[in-house]
Amino acid sequence: MSLKPLLPGALSDRGQQMTLGVMGGGQLGRMFVQAAQAMGYFTAVLDPDPASPAGQISHYHIETPYDDEQGLAQLMQRCDAITTEFENVPAPALLTLGAHRPVAPSSACVAVAQDRIQEKAHFVACGPISGVFPAPYAAIESSELLAAVPADLLPGIVKTARLGYDGKGQIRVKTREELAAAWDQLGRVPCVLEKLMPLQSECSVLVARGAGGQVVSFPVQANTHHDGILAITEVFEGAVPADLAARAQASTVAIANHLNYVGVLCVEYFVVDNGQGGADLIVNEMAPRPHNSGHYTQNACDISQFEAQVRALAGLPLPVPRQHSPAIMVNLLGDLWFNANGVRPQASERPVSPPWAQVLALPGTHLHLYGKLSARPGRKMGHLNITGSSVAQVRETTARVLALLGLPALP
Repeated sequence: MSLKPLLPGALSDRGQQMTLGVMGGGQLGRMFVQAAQAMGYFTAVLDPDPASPAGQISHYHIETPYDDEQGLAQLMQRCDAITTEFENVPAPALLTLGAHRPVAPSSACVAVAQDRIQEKAHFVACGPISGVFPAPYAAIESSELLAAVPADLLPGIVKTARLGYDGKGQIRVKTREELAAAWDQLGRVPCVLEKLMPLQSECSVLVARGAGGQVVSFPVQANTHHDGILAITEVFEGAVPADLAARAQASTVAIANHLNYVGVLCVEYFVVDNGQGGADLIVNEMAPRPHNSGHYTQNACDISQFEAQVRALAGLPLPVPRQHSPAIMVNLLGDLWFNANGVRPQASERPVSPPWAQVLALPGTHLHLYGKLSARPGRKMGHLNITGSSVAQVRETTARVLALLGLPALP
């Protein structure tokens, strides 16, 4: 993508206020819009939901499906450059937009992230550069490939190649019989079987890459998941061993460079037992956008992941992010509205607001709610960033927050 800088507050070549667009109106789109507007850009959102969190606050909200020709034409007319807030936006729609406007990340990059088979092949290609590879795996796209799966990949996890997220579209299997049954249960769609590895922990890395090839990396994030959904992110010195953190950052840069990626990219890693009393890294998956695990950057860094997304899209300089405070991010799911103070109401009772006044009375707490109009169990409603002057202070405050919200204690 060749792009001269789109300066905030300037008039575009069309004589209109410089406008940045985003495909998708969820919480990531909302926070991109907030960052863009803070810098002086107008914004436009394409999302079919009239109550979408990003559409609520954007200058323009185009309420059409993502592949609607008229909606895409409106977005092009409004915008000087366009990004996406989730990886399941149809890649052909991004290709259409990219023929007329700068689009970052490109449709080709998003297409790789949409398909686990392509994604893993890309990771394998980058492995010799970074020394970090995916877990042993096999693609399952036919009965013949199912029968040819090597026995040493079991036990493993079967994952749909497309449209899986937050633990959905995944089944653990131990035997060939369970593998065949799992493929049937998943509709015999293309899948990958990944060998189960001796998992110790999980981490992720965010990078921002500009059109000129400049790449900057955020600190490595240590992540804790519950039921396949991110629950806690901890970011401070020692949260991830320094040698593994350096390798994870180098691997993520290699993955971004190999794709000629432009924008913010998050890559998730497993830390596994290497069988020799130490640990090794395995690359798991990538997200072509800002990521839940990077939300701490809003309050703990001098540039957030969303400002980095704006800068990369607009062709502005990308300074190396600096983390100025230890931080922990707590994901806030809709269950909390049915679980105030750890007490779950009866099914007939209405959701109740969590005890925000008590939470916000604690030092270094920063609440971010997404403007969603109804809470449902499992729905991402917001996040809470906790910062402080020391790791001990942040962990102590987080422990008190988790107790107030009735959530599991820190690992």
